[in-house]
Amino acid sequence: MDTDRGTAADPLDVEVAFLTPAVRNDLLERWNEPQRRYHNETHLRAVLRAIDALGDEGESFDGTAVRLAAWFHCAVFDPTESENNDKSAVFTERTLDPAAPVEEVARLVRLMGGHRAEPGDLNGCVLSDADLAVLGADPETYDEYTLDVRHEFAHVPGERFVAGRIAALEGLLERRSIFLTRAARDAWEKQARANLNRELGLLRAGGTD
Repeated sequence: MDTDRGTAADPLDVEVAFLTPAVRNDLLERWNEPQRRYHNETHLRAVLRAIDALGDEGESFDGTAVRLAAWFHCAVFDPTESENNDKSAVFTERTLDPAAPVEEVARLVRLMGGHRAEPGDLNGCVLSDADLAVLGADPETYDEYTLDVRHEFAHVPGERFVAGRIAALEGLLERRSIFLTRAARDAWEKQARANLNRELGLLRAGGTD
């Protein structure tokens, strides 16, 4: 599955219903805040491309709600806090035009806190898989992602970070499948498990600063 559409329009420039120029500009400013190293504009672009790729592979979902949720899912991001998804959802509810699918977009934003969409939740499954698509990237891209995440959480002491990271990786690997849609499993599952197991082995062997 191709998520690197070099010849395609920048997904940040693609029109999305209810995403007005003012809201788009406000969100882009948020996505480019200085505390972000991974959860930034590059990540947003990658999520939107992954959503498009899943749609191209036949996954069915509400394109407007899912793309709006992608734009809003890290509207509030403070790596020292733990309620970013809830705060982003509240921001969504306050910001979106009432004519938009506000309730569904806010639900999807909250869902990204644990990536635990139910099998019949088409919108949630697509957004979750798009958000986690980096796990199935090539090893070099995956390693850059892990470094960027560590940079964002530099305030967390090394041993505590490693323990939390190990728990997160183990939780993903214990799932029957990391990805929830057929298209994502076909495209990214095998590489994601290889990446996660490799990182897990490195962390168990020596940890990281």
